[in-house]
Amino acid sequence: MSSLPNFHFQFDNAFVRELPPDAEVRNYRRQVLGACYSKVLPTRVSAPQLVAYADEVAQLLDFSPDFCRSGLFTEVFAGNQLLEGMEPYASNYGGHQFGHWAGQLGDGRAINLGDVINRQGQRWALQLKGAGPTPYSRNADGLAVLRSSVREFLCSEAMHHLGVPTTRALSVILTGETVIRDMFYNGNPQAEPGAVVCRVGPSFTRFGHFQLLAARDEMGLLKKLVDYTLQIDFPHLGPPSRETYAQWFDEVCIRTAKLLVEWQRVGFVHGVMNTDNMSILGLTIDYGPYGWLENFDPDWTPNTTDAQEHRYAYGKQPSIAYWNLGQLANALFPLLRREEPLHEAMAHFVSHFEQGWNAMMAQKLGLQESDALAVVELIQELLKLLVLVETDMTIFYRRLADFDQDTDLNDQTWRELVLPAYYVPDQLSADYWSRLEQWFRRYQSLLQTSATPQSARKASMNTVNPKYVLRNYLAQLAIDKAEKQDFSMVQELLQVLRQPYAEQPEYERYAEKRPEWARHRAGCSMLSCSS
Repeated sequence: MSSLPNFHFQFDNAFVRELPPDAEVRNYRRQVLGACYSKVLPTRVSAPQLVAYADEVAQLLDFSPDFCRSGLFTEVFAGNQLLEGMEPYASNYGGHQFGHWAGQLGDGRAINLGDVINRQGQRWALQLKGAGPTPYSRNADGLAVLRSSVREFLCSEAMHHLGVPTTRALSVILTGETVIRDMFYNGNPQAEPGAVVCRVGPSFTRFGHFQLLAARDEMGLLKKLVDYTLQIDFPHLGPPSRETYAQWFDEVCIRTAKLLVEWQRVGFVHGVMNTDNMSILGLTIDYGPYGWLENFDPDWTPNTTDAQEHRYAYGKQPSIAYWNLGQLANALFPLLRREEPLHEAMAHFVSHFEQGWNAMMAQKLGLQESDALAVVELIQELLKLLVLVETDMTIFYRRLADFDQDTDLNDQTWRELVLPAYYVPDQLSADYWSRLEQWFRRYQSLLQTSATPQSARKASMNTVNPKYVLRNYLAQLAIDKAEKQDFSMVQELLQVLRQPYAEQPEYERYAEKRPEWARHRAGCSMLSCSS
């Protein structure tokens, strides 16, 4: 343990204090019954080296810049040392993976260090990913590689600055050791540099925490965990009761609906929406084989494991979230003993998502009346057009803000406006241009009937349509450099992604669509669960 006398935070490890631990203290793979967590220490590493840390997250934790640049910081968040008050553990949960019940899963390569209470009284849980095996590691080693760690670090921060509910990332640290990984599970294992990410969030409680206890008929422990969750994460709902449980599930449904609207807005595809990867706080958690839509394709998934079924494709994410909520409802039913509140809450997910999605799409187009028939029809036609040819979603919507609502459409300047969004110009047939022109005429008509000045419309659209997202090929380029001990692009991307809606002309190259060389290169399009 290392003490830091001048720090302005304290640890309050409520999860460890309030919930029952695993009675077995030895760290070996096993089924853990009657317990919410197992105490476990991170595995020491040989030569930790800081790759990057996020200033804003450090400030949330009241960590000073001097501490973040110190050797102690690197040692602690590589897993070699503990700060005074840290009580490491791995939590116990289950879940459905690709629609099938998988039983116990748990924190197989995540170790929770404890909860920091900062000067504002906020609770922030610290979790190391890749810090070694736990009782829940199954047949794996509990480690992580640099490429997946850089992706999680950058994406966590990118999503936050985009305005998407998410866990955060404090740091990514090289371990100085190698890890064997078969990136695409095709019989080609390779030694890669190991790394550890420190995740930060109000809570890492997942749907699967409750599912496992219900599946095992550990009803007393299920109630204890739900009551704890209400106390720590949802104190505004009041003391535990059947009515409070129903209100809580309703809030989980609504938060999840809002999260899915935000994913769809920015074109984010999670890639592995198993129930153990769903947060009861409506946060994005577990950045594995994620991706952003580049050419707009509702059936696209970034996950090679999902390449046949496309279960977790972009267009299916809302329905998968609904299905996942249904599994959580099944787990909670024994506490409520009534189906009606659960059905009502899930109906609220549908209504909140639909209303939120309609409003979001209208905002992306700079329109106000999201439920007007003409607006709904305009949106539906646009989504059909975006699929017909390879259209970069991010660039198309961003450039649409520059459309002059008073322009003469006969001069064809609107074509020049959107042309940079297309990947294969040969796909742009006369019929396509004609149909797109008709869409622009309808769009122009709606804009002209609006009272919103063009400058205000553009400013509004540019707050919901990002210019910069973490395209997979950009992350891969940063990883390529980092593997050669050059962390400059990781730092630069972190800086760019702090202002995803700003123009940032000095970083214009990061707003360009995916280059052709990256279309099929490993790490630049689809990823595996090892990525």
